[in-house]
Amino acid sequence: MRRIIPGGGISWRDWSLRNWLGIVAGVAAIQRAWLWFFYPPVTYSDSGAYRHLAEALLGLQRYDGTRTPGYPAFLALLGPDRRVYAVQLVLGFLITLLLFYLGWKVSGLAWFGGLVGLAHSLNLGQLFFEANLLTETLSTFFVIACLAGAVWILTAEASLWKKIVLAALVGFSGGLGTLTRPQFIFLPFWISFLLLVAWHPAPIRLRLGLVAAISLPAILIVAGWVTFIHREFGVWGLSSINGYHLVQHTGAFFEYVPDQYAALRDTFLQYRAQQIAQTGSDVNTIWVAIPAMKDASGLGFFELSRELSSISIQLILHHPLLYLKSALAGWWWFWRAPIYWSPEAVSAPFNGIVPTGANTVGIVIGLVALERGLLLAANLLFVLGSALVLSLRRVRQSLKMDLSLWLVLGTVWLTSIVQTLPEHGENPRFSVPIQSLVVLMILWWSRQCWHLSGWSRQCWHLSGWSWHHRRKETGK
Repeated sequence: MRRIIPGGGISWRDWSLRNWLGIVAGVAAIQRAWLWFFYPPVTYSDSGAYRHLAEALLGLQRYDGTRTPGYPAFLALLGPDRRVYAVQLVLGFLITLLLFYLGWKVSGLAWFGGLVGLAHSLNLGQLFFEANLLTETLSTFFVIACLAGAVWILTAEASLWKKIVLAALVGFSGGLGTLTRPQFIFLPFWISFLLLVAWHPAPIRLRLGLVAAISLPAILIVAGWVTFIHREFGVWGLSSINGYHLVQHTGAFFEYVPDQYAALRDTFLQYRAQQIAQTGSDVNTIWVAIPAMKDASGLGFFELSRELSSISIQLILHHPLLYLKSALAGWWWFWRAPIYWSPEAVSAPFNGIVPTGANTVGIVIGLVALERGLLLAANLLFVLGSALVLSLRRVRQSLKMDLSLWLVLGTVWLTSIVQTLPEHGENPRFSVPIQSLVVLMILWWSRQCWHLSGWSRQCWHLSGWSWHHRRKETGK
């Protein structure tokens, strides 16, 4: 029953689920309509590589395996940039609704689901990425769909077969997410682990059935791709160029490469010195050094990658602390909360509709700076809060960390770790698909702290003061 407040209003706490969903959907739709008309699709350096692989798929040419096929297949299926852009906007809208569902289910509160959904749509870092021809929006969709499906399994009153079917879809989504962004290879197995080990109310047969339904599609998808890479390029992994990725870590201490690889070592060190002089960092040296290293070694592109993989593994085994230092640096970069967008795209007239001028660009720049500061603060609070949650039982109990919230928390942490182990490159960008999960956790913890402080009860008492009580107090 709705709570009536003095003056004839309805308490915002008691708004129906439909009202909150309508607000979230309306805001998300309006934002994406605006973006479609006034902000064109934007390409980055990686976009061309994805397009090249998409053309390879369409032309039935040999797929070189330098990237997993998820996003290239997405591009090949949709075609022109504008069509890709339109579908990514639709995916962004669906992500918003899924996050609304997640927020609602983990809290049991429609208004909290609305807050999570709005936080995603109002995050310019997420919104602008839907215009970027990069993997992040598609990756985010698969990740959030996996988690929403898992939470539905945990909370819904449904038949065994419905849960089995949805579990299979979760596994399928997890497999496709891995082929889009390999850092999410853990996701279906993390969900399976939690269901098997921590979902105690469910009978063991149900849990085993769900684990099988989730794991089998994910294993088949990933194993099929790994088998292709091994058959075509002679390496085990999700990429045919693992060696180049590993050098992003080992390049920082490449001077320790043995003399038997002196030609490769010295060539790389020369380019590393140039890269540091130009950028102040040795990151991405390998991508400019490849041609010279091929000439110095006489190896082909893929053979050189295999050789560098062997060298890097030896370096890591002999200098584990140096590798750990590089991995920790990549992990720290992960939390930098980047917002990828193009001021030039905003400032230029789009299709002659409205010439957006410098004032508009200035406003957007200010909003981007403000939001990035808020996201950085959220990331820092997440790291510190996680430490308290993991170390103190009393904190866990006070914050009401149930299995759904542990699922979200663990997904963020595992993503932050898995992304930095194979490569030290554009780590901040790898955080984009899980940024809204960080915000969800911060909002939940804030809500619980507010509730525990007693202020929520006082504010609620004042806002919901009964008319009868007021008349008794005033004598009117």
